[in-house]
Parts: sequence; C-alpha cells; structure tokens
Amino acid sequence: MPRRDQLLSMLATRSAKRGTFTLASGRQSSLYIDARVTTMSPDGLAIIGPLGLDAIRDAGWEADAVGGLTLGADPIACAISVASAESDRPLRAFTVRKEAKAHGTGKLIEGPFRSGDRVVVIEDTITTGGSARKAVEAVRAAGGTVLGVLALVDREEGGRESLESDGLTTVSLARASEILPLIPG
Repeated sequence: MPRRDQLLSMLATRSAKRGTFTLASGRQSSLYIDARVTTMSPDGLAIIGPLGLDAIRDAGWEADAVGGLTLGADPIACAISVASAESDRPLRAFTVRKEAKAHGTGKLIEGPFRSGDRVVVIEDTITTGGSARKAVEAVRAAGGTVLGVLALVDREEGGRESLESDGLTTVSLARASEILPLIPG
C-alpha cells in the first residue's frame, strides 16, 4: 500500500473520532482528530517523515529547519528531520514554546534554530490556522524566514485559506474529507 494511503488509514482508525467536541479554536465539531496517536507511534513516524520531506521538496521549499508550536508539531518536525538526515539538505528540527521560558535563557524557540534560517512551519491539524500563525510570528521575531506551512491534516474549515490570505503557502499531507470515509463504524 502506498505511504500516503497508509497514513490516511492510520489517521482514520487511530486518530479520528466522531461525536461532539470543542476544538482548540473554541469551535464545536462532530469530528476530532487526535493526530498525536498517529504522530507519536513508530510506524506513523516512519511514514510521516518521508511524506513530509517529499511534500517540502515538491513545494520547492529550500529549508534549513522545520518546526512549529509545541506539542502537535514536535513529532512531525522530528520525523521529517530524521528522514532528511542522509539527504543533500538535512533539516534541523525545532519547537516553539507557547510562552517564553521564565528561567534560564528565556527562549521561545528551542532546538538548533538559527536567526536567518529558512523555515517550514509544521502543524499537526489546521482548523483556523491560529497555532501555525503563532509559530510563524515567533520564527519571524527570531530572525527566520518562513517559506510556508506544512500540515499533517487540513480539517478544511478555512484555516488553509486564512493562512494563504496572509501570504503563507500551505500544504497538507491529508484532508478531513479523505479521512472521514475511512473511519470505521
């Protein structure tokens, strides 16, 4: 089975739930996608890394680093970084804290991010685009250039369009409309 089909199947059987849910955006939804159940599993990471790396290349983004708002972006960014390790363009992974540390260096961005980096912001699930937007702002404030946003799942609720209206090209590995028909039961 092709990797992308495997990813869609994993998301549908492990991460997607039907019911009544309040999302991080505050919106109500009949679909909840807990991407971490897939992104933190060994077989999920093994599929997501190469698919993410291919998507970055296909978009023509010549990035130095990948990362986004903790916690959803972290395993995806790390999987892509590992997948890139043997390539001619290895990508460093970083994470953006929700708030700057109140101790130590007080950093908002953790990991090997450097001012001047060309970055692809990673998001697990896009609904409104709010989490990706926070990461974009942090990267720009730290001297990075954002090439675009790569999401694991686009819920197709206007987030991609909102990010693109801000000039951020947004690519997703899966869409809610592809996952819904595969949910068991």
